[in-house]
Amino acid sequence: MSFLSGFIAIIGPPNVGKSTLLNRLLGQKIAITSPKPQTTRNRILGIYNEDDCQMVFIDTPGIHQTRSLLHKSMVGSAKSSLGEVDIILLVVGSEEPANNSELNIILRILGKTDKTAILAINKIDLLKKEDLLPIIEIYSKMDRFDSILPVSALHDDGLENLIGELKKKLSPGPQFFPTDMITDKSEKFLIAEIVREKIYYHTREELPYSCAVTIERIQEDPKKNLLAVMATIFVEKLSQKRIIIGKNGGMIKKIGSNARMEMERIFSSHVYLELFVKIEKNWSSDTRSLRRLGY
Repeated sequence: MSFLSGFIAIIGPPNVGKSTLLNRLLGQKIAITSPKPQTTRNRILGIYNEDDCQMVFIDTPGIHQTRSLLHKSMVGSAKSSLGEVDIILLVVGSEEPANNSELNIILRILGKTDKTAILAINKIDLLKKEDLLPIIEIYSKMDRFDSILPVSALHDDGLENLIGELKKKLSPGPQFFPTDMITDKSEKFLIAEIVREKIYYHTREELPYSCAVTIERIQEDPKKNLLAVMATIFVEKLSQKRIIIGKNGGMIKKIGSNARMEMERIFSSHVYLELFVKIEKNWSSDTRSLRRLGY
């Protein structure tokens, strides 16, 4: 049998579970998640291997209407991925109306390409079984999807069927990456994302969207099985800095503690984490700042 391979873009509106789906398909967390929309800011490549195939997934930021320079860069990153892949995996939420504005934008984009498109209707655990068939019928009438599959990424429901369907759509091709490689992102990137994820979980409203994280230093001590990390959290205003630090340093301690525990689980190492907070006014609307901070 010939080896099968291909690149697959995971696209969809914000907050439909694209990153959770990627993590579950790979069996390892490489993309951060949170209940807040627009958590994913960068394209993240995840590599799925079987003996006879390799699927290279590209997790993308949610496609949505925006005027923010940061969010425009995120949406642009998602759209550009479509030209670089063999298969498009559109993820929608089971509770999302099929005619919402964000989904319409994506459907217009799909209408301009003849690439294989598979629809995954996620979060079916939130539905009654009798409510699922009418939703599938609505999407079937669009006559754009090669396959439509209901899944629950959170509960690993339907993921084997999804992998099987994607595998059917692959073409003979090379193994693009070594089998022991699961992502193209660096350790530094993953650590910064973990810190940012904890900010999303522990702070409210718009504050997470005004935060960026950079890693200033990583030092490994194999003898002590220790990873020492120094990271900076950038915010746009003094009031935001005060919130991140919290009363008597309570908030930054909570963020740091949760991030450290996550890093220790992922890297199987003791972690010493130092967090600092700096103000960079209007970084999310300044091109130079966005580039310097990795966007």
